[in-house]
Amino acid sequence: MKMLRFLQILVLICVLMIPVLIILFLRGFTSNEYSIPILYEQGVEDPYQQCDYGGNTGQHFIPDFSLVDQFDRSIGREDMGGKITVVDFFFTSCPSICPVMSSEMERVQDAFRNDDRVQLFSISIDPTYDTPEVLSEYADRHRAERDKWFFLTGDKGSIYELARCGFVLPTIDGDSVPEDFIHSDKFVLVDELGRIRGYYSGTERESVDELIVETKILLYDGK
Repeated sequence: MKMLRFLQILVLICVLMIPVLIILFLRGFTSNEYSIPILYEQGVEDPYQQCDYGGNTGQHFIPDFSLVDQFDRSIGREDMGGKITVVDFFFTSCPSICPVMSSEMERVQDAFRNDDRVQLFSISIDPTYDTPEVLSEYADRHRAERDKWFFLTGDKGSIYELARCGFVLPTIDGDSVPEDFIHSDKFVLVDELGRIRGYYSGTERESVDELIVETKILLYDGK
């Protein structure tokens, strides 16, 4: 079984590397360029006045935050520095899209298993229920690697503000009723400087494939 999974991972990596090699070939021998956009270079629009951006019209960066992971360790914004981070918001009792998202996040982990420059943050929007112990069990079910895939919990108000104002994702509190929580299915690609580079549907395999390819381009091309 372990050998079969190893071969599956190897095949996945080979398949996903093909688009990257083609793009790098084109960059080296033609004038074509493939660059990953930098989002919110002129700031973030806030039509509902939910966030305090202080009138900033410059580049939006992920703000400071501090949460705890499945091992009860403090993890925050400073831990994103110098690394590419793929982020999603979920909760362990989610009856709908979260299981699919977590399965797709497993594929992202497999694609970068041996690259310390890439890490994954899954942040719970139901921190009252999702204690570090609950997150640890959930992480084990999804074969999360220590120091690669972090499941985070903490103060509810801070998490919702982080989702809405930091990662610019809609998030509504379900008040402990799983069916009433509303959150985005997006995976967020954040570069080593804390800038958002893209959003990808965590429930669509093709979109996650695009995330993996564009993450590789950031790693190997730096743009």
